[in-house]
Amino acid sequence: MKTNCIVLLLILCLFSSCYNAERNCSDFKNGKFSFTYEENGKKQTTVFVRKDSIEIETYKGKTDTSTVRWVNDCEYILQKKNPKNRQEQKGVVIRILSTTKNSYTFEFGLVGSQNKSIGTAILLDN
Repeated sequence: MKTNCIVLLLILCLFSSCYNAERNCSDFKNGKFSFTYEENGKKQTTVFVRKDSIEIETYKGKTDTSTVRWVNDCEYILQKKNPKNRQEQKGVVIRILSTTKNSYTFEFGLVGSQNKSIGTAILLDN
């Protein structure tokens, strides 16, 4: 009985280690997206449009433009076109972790920082 349990556990571990999250990153290089997150206990939503090497974001009624530099199919760096302070001069690296038909889950943080956050962007329009 004990041997059967060990064999079953090994088989389960083998199958679970073969699982890779789906990543069709090229499907999300262009389009209109929304991203909702919590800030100071309140849900905030930002809407952004990405086309080729430009991303235009609207947040709290303000619009800002960033350049997009794709490092590979699933990773890119955003750089504000007109930073207003030193913090905005730093780029943000975004790495797509998984995709679905209408969304992608991503990790993001300032370039060079070990602090990363996770979010999900919803595709609103292609």
